[in-house]
Amino acid sequence: MEVNQSINRFINEDFLLETESAKLLYHNYAKELPIIDYHSHLSPKAISENKIFNSVTSLWLSEDHYKWRALRTLGVNERYITGKSTNQEKFTQFASVVPLMVRNPIYHWTHMELQRYFGINELLSEKNANRIYNKTNKLVNSSFFSTLSLLEKMKVERVCTTDDPIDNLEHHVNHSKSGNSVCMNPTFRPDKSILINAPDYNEYVDTLEIAASVKINSFDDLCEALQKRIDFFHIKGCRISDHGLEYIPFKSASLAEIKKIYSKKRKGGILESEEIQKFQTAILIFLCKAYHKLGWVQQFHLGAMRNNNSRMLKKLGPDTGWDSIGQYPIAFSLSRFLDSLDEKDELSKTILYNINPADNEMLATMIGNFNDGTSKGKIQWGSGWWFLDQIDGMTDQINTLSNMGMISSFIGMLTDSRSFLSFPRHEYFRRLICNLFGNDLEKGHLPSDINWIGKIISDISYHNTKNYFDFK
Repeated sequence: MEVNQSINRFINEDFLLETESAKLLYHNYAKELPIIDYHSHLSPKAISENKIFNSVTSLWLSEDHYKWRALRTLGVNERYITGKSTNQEKFTQFASVVPLMVRNPIYHWTHMELQRYFGINELLSEKNANRIYNKTNKLVNSSFFSTLSLLEKMKVERVCTTDDPIDNLEHHVNHSKSGNSVCMNPTFRPDKSILINAPDYNEYVDTLEIAASVKINSFDDLCEALQKRIDFFHIKGCRISDHGLEYIPFKSASLAEIKKIYSKKRKGGILESEEIQKFQTAILIFLCKAYHKLGWVQQFHLGAMRNNNSRMLKKLGPDTGWDSIGQYPIAFSLSRFLDSLDEKDELSKTILYNINPADNEMLATMIGNFNDGTSKGKIQWGSGWWFLDQIDGMTDQINTLSNMGMISSFIGMLTDSRSFLSFPRHEYFRRLICNLFGNDLEKGHLPSDINWIGKIISDISYHNTKNYFDFK
């Protein structure tokens, strides 16, 4: 497919910046700030070992399910995505369909990534695929493209990985001893201990027993094991938890009931829906109280409908591009859950993310119910997540938060990515929010005080995040 190879009028220094005010805000108050990526799925091993990838394909395409999903939609055979084709064949197939990704954020991200990391100012297509593959491949096989060099290039100050309670965190420990300028902290993600209806739940608990050195015969034992892992993670620098749930349940039950439900599952019994919700409520309450005692921030990613394609799940496993937006009743149980913690002043700083835009206004107002003045923006509505991580999704989120909450308290962007080339997404967000504020200035919707508005932009881009988390 023939495309205009010039990119100079596309992703230039004023990309997405429509007014002079927007340009001033971005270039003077956002562009040069460091990045704190407080939620990612980067490999701790790759960071600790300062990995150098063997090809641009393995660095750029092998962990990016956004791109995988796009390739499949455009008719690319799986052998060129996750299959056994060569790295060059996979790259060429990707390049050949990039022109068809117009108006999808991947089209913007792809060209920003080519520019920011490789200095390539061309529109990628089948026509230049081989030349760009060869050029980028030579660059990738150098120390300038090691994982830490890539993070430093994007001014990444800190990354938080996503880690299971059974992880020994050896890579975090090794990295902390390296003296590198990029800090790495673990995040406690105990979903496998919560999702009691999972087919492999008992097998997971058996593994947790070993990690915690606790024989888990009862619900009390499970709580003891998780507490030991929380304490271990805390010692190793963890200050954040994360949960990826369809919704937060809230079904009250006595401790005797919970113990009975747990015992039933461990003996191989089939749980009823209400039993599942009662157990999940109890274990989440226990975990959140434990986080509060240690001063952690807790995150809840809500609403994703995962692993829809059972055939491809069996073939490729989870997190390979078969998830979508779900429709779950989130509001009432979320309110009751947060209130049950707040009632005893055991509600930690909390970040709530939605994947369904229908939940925007609900979350924007929900956070205000539990912002009690103890800290700025204690309860956060997290940045546009997953399918909402694009111009319209982020714009809607920013505007809704501005109208129904306090945008000046917002802790801004994260990558939520497995790719070491995903950090231009922070730039994308900063350009977008500068454009929104800049347009308001030009329209006279805000006072013409660029320094004041600039400070708010800087806070959202970096300083609010820095102050929100208790990183050491």
